[in-house]
Amino acid sequence: MGIVAVVVLVTSAGILGLLLSQLGTVISVLTAAVLLAQRSLVDHVRAVADGLRMSDAAGRRAVAMIVSRDVRDANPSSVSRSAIESLSENFSDGVVAPAFWFLIAGPPGILIYKIVNTADSMVGYRTPRHAEFGWAAARLDDLLNWVPARLTALLIAAVGGVLGTWTLIKRDAALHRSPNAGWPEAAMAQSMGLALAGPRSYDGKMRDLAWVNGSGRRELTPRDIDAAVVIVWKAWGAAVAVLFLFGGMSWVF
Repeated sequence: MGIVAVVVLVTSAGILGLLLSQLGTVISVLTAAVLLAQRSLVDHVRAVADGLRMSDAAGRRAVAMIVSRDVRDANPSSVSRSAIESLSENFSDGVVAPAFWFLIAGPPGILIYKIVNTADSMVGYRTPRHAEFGWAAARLDDLLNWVPARLTALLIAAVGGVLGTWTLIKRDAALHRSPNAGWPEAAMAQSMGLALAGPRSYDGKMRDLAWVNGSGRRELTPRDIDAAVVIVWKAWGAAVAVLFLFGGMSWVF
């Protein structure tokens, strides 16, 4: 049943994308612009830093809007860590991945990616309730994010000046419970000298997850959130520059 649902969703998104692509370049670019979530992502993460500066409770309320882990009793360091992890992961699957698939396949590519990513967010959880129906969306989402996640790590490492630690980034990414999310998180951890991931609670149950860059600093503050936002904006600027470079080369040649 899950496979059938994914096939229907992907086919529908692909057909809609093909129709939109027939309407010209302007419509195609507008479609991509609407589906890229850079500004929204940054605004939500900055709200966590602003909340923490007001009170611990305000910070917890803000971070609860963007993460699924338990944060009711989280301290400011845990809240800051959660925000930075969410920023890193969602920069990959909310910004870089859609842009990548738009570059590869135009409107059909970005629409197919977004519908699969949305389906994974809704029913792709590894729980008894969703496993049978959502596994197909989850596996396809992993596949579609495989290259973008590693490109995101490369961008973050480049602007963070830590390309020389790529071996460590690769090592730490493999420790993460996700085959893709660990890459941007590991690159961000190396860029900032922080320890990310680690033990956390879901649905009232503590899970002993591995640290990413476990030797890094573990006491985080709202200033670290601000610094992570700056890195993400620089990474996005680098990505846009690369896109224009390739676009210019294709136009010339």
